[in-house]
This record gives sequence, C-alpha cells and structure tokens, in this order.
Amino acid sequence: MDLKSRIRRRQRNDGSTRLVVDYDAINPAVHVEEPTGRGPVLERLLDYVDPVFDGDLPPDAYVFGPSGSGKSAIVTALFEQLRRVFSQTGSIIHTSTRVLTDDTPTFVYVDARGAASDFALYHAILDGLVEETVPEQGIGLESIRSRLQQALEPYDSSVLVAVDHVGEPETYDLAELAGRLAPTSDSLRWTAIGRGDPASIEADDLPPERIEVPAYERHALVDIVTERASNGLARRALQHEETRRLASWADGNAHDALAALFVAADRAAAADRSRIHNEDLTAGMDGIPRPSVPIGRVLALSDTRKVVLRALIDLDEDERESVDAATAAIAASEGVDLSESTVKRFLYELAEAGITERVSHPRSTREIGRPPSRVEPRIPALVFRQLYDLQSGG
Repeated sequence: MDLKSRIRRRQRNDGSTRLVVDYDAINPAVHVEEPTGRGPVLERLLDYVDPVFDGDLPPDAYVFGPSGSGKSAIVTALFEQLRRVFSQTGSIIHTSTRVLTDDTPTFVYVDARGAASDFALYHAILDGLVEETVPEQGIGLESIRSRLQQALEPYDSSVLVAVDHVGEPETYDLAELAGRLAPTSDSLRWTAIGRGDPASIEADDLPPERIEVPAYERHALVDIVTERASNGLARRALQHEETRRLASWADGNAHDALAALFVAADRAAAADRSRIHNEDLTAGMDGIPRPSVPIGRVLALSDTRKVVLRALIDLDEDERESVDAATAAIAASEGVDLSESTVKRFLYELAEAGITERVSHPRSTREIGRPPSRVEPRIPALVFRQLYDLQSGG
C-alpha cells in the first residue's frame, strides 16, 4: 500500500466498525494506478512502445491473455502514465536519457464494449485526441471519420490507440478492428487487447507484434487480494490464511478472486461482523460461476438490459424454470417498465451474448417437443446486485 492509500485509510478511520470502508477498492471492475506483480509484462510493453520516445510510432500489436490476468489494468495504467509524461509543461520534455519533442504521439484508450459501432469507435478516438468536445448528435459516420483524419493531418500529429476487450460477442474481432482503423491515417497505430489465443486466429488477421499476459502466479494473486483488502476493508478484516485460500481457488484469475472477496465482505458486513469468516469466504466463492462473465462487461450493458438482468437475479428458481416464466415474472417486477415481448427479446439476447445460459431440463421419454430451458445468470450476481443498487441509489 502506498503512502497516499495509508493516509486515506487514516482519514476514513472515524471510530466506526464498518467492515467495508471502500467498495471501489474491492470492486473487480475498478483498476488501480499501479498494477501488482506485473513487472516483466510492463517491461515487455515498454519495449514495445519504446519508439515513441524518439517521436515514432510502434507497429500495431495484440496484447492477449486469459480472463482475469490483468490485461486491462496493465494497459490502462501504462497509457495513463505515458499521457502524463508527454503532457508535461513545455514543448520539450527532458528525461534522463532523451529529449522528447512535441511530435510525440497522443495515447488514447478505448473500451470496445462502449464503442461497438464504427461511429462510436471513431468518436472515442477523436474525443481522446482533441481538446474540444466532440458532438455525439447531428453528425454522421463519414463526418466523424473525416474529422478524425483532419485531426491527424498535421505532420507532427500521431496517435497510439489501445482498444480493449476485442473479440467479445458484442465487440470487433481483430480483423474487423484492423479493417476499420487501417484506412484512417498513417499517423495512427493500434494495440488490441483480448483473450483469444493467436494460435486460434487466422495469421493474416494478426498484427506484427504480439504480447502475452499470462495468468497470475498464486503468490502474486495473494499480494493483489491483500492490497485490495487493505485499501477497502477494516483492519484485520481478512486473515492471511483466508487470503491464501482465496488465491488458490481463483487459480490465477484476479477478477474472480476480487469478485469472491466482494461477495464475502458484503455478506460479513450484512451480518455486522468485524471480519470475514470462513463461511463468508465459502459463500463468496460459491457465488461466482466458473467460468464467470467479467463484471465490467455486465456493467457496460445498456440501462434497459441491466434492469432486466437485475430483476432476473432476484427471481426464485421456479420463476426461472423457463424463458416464459422468467419473462412474466420480470415484466411484473417493481421498477421494470418494459413489455413482455421486450423482456423476452432481451433474455434471448443476453443468452446469445453468454451473459446468461439457457439450461435444458431433463425430459422423460414420454414427453414430446422441445423441453423448456431454465435461465441461469453466468455473472457474479451478488456483485452486480450491490454495484447496481449503489449506482442507482437502491
């Protein structure tokens, strides 16, 4: 824990006995400024971006690794630090080994979950590139593309764009991303971040540079959980043995470890306990499907789909016994102002995207026709419920 975090904890220590003092600190969708246990990967990424220190652009790249390996946290932290370095006062920046002139690139991070259309992609890049506000209404695709090209026309303008969460059901794959960005400008290079193994991707679709982010080692995951718990929970709320147990269960996946910690802490807090007990941790781990859809992907859904999902996770098992039963129960839920046809369409779309799963019931040999399918969320449901309610004031 750094000095700033230690001071913040002292400020929060108001004599109360709250177990959870900062939900953001244990939120698996929130990234920290300094990723833990990723020194070698950061060095590899710094080697990749090294040309920018001479005013040049690196080649297009693909950063890949399994879910929960910290890809997003690493790239967002790196791009933020690079932006800070290159935005220092003055047109010439002095470092220990180089003099950086104002022809260094701009660094833009784009989450593909919120930029799934051509317009949204170009808008996000342009918005990160220019100081003025970029309009979202009253402007078409060709106009936004033209504005982006104009912003990159000056001889000393260039941009390195990180496009995160590539290859998910609702986002571009590598080939589509390259097709959208390649014609834009010679002054633009991109770094895609995704889970897909390059061995499973057509060679022609792969950029020249590939950087792997492996799953966390167990000791690194222990450090991550310890640091997050130190920042977000009361003192001594999580014992070291429980931290080791959680890291072992998570098997290298930081998202799942933090999601289980979030559920365990919330459960212990609801029981007015001063620390997390073993049964809380067990409930936390049992509450995370394996594999689990990342909570960040769930929070990126449209508001109406989140309303449907929030109602779904509160249904009893018998109300989820079929799509029709779930549809009727959700449409009748408090706070849901959607028709049954809209709710049913959303349920099918959520299943197609892998957010939920339709599990068929066993059928006897006497029955005919297609068996009904139960609707099961594939998300950290208790994490989503708490974050949704906190954001909506529920």
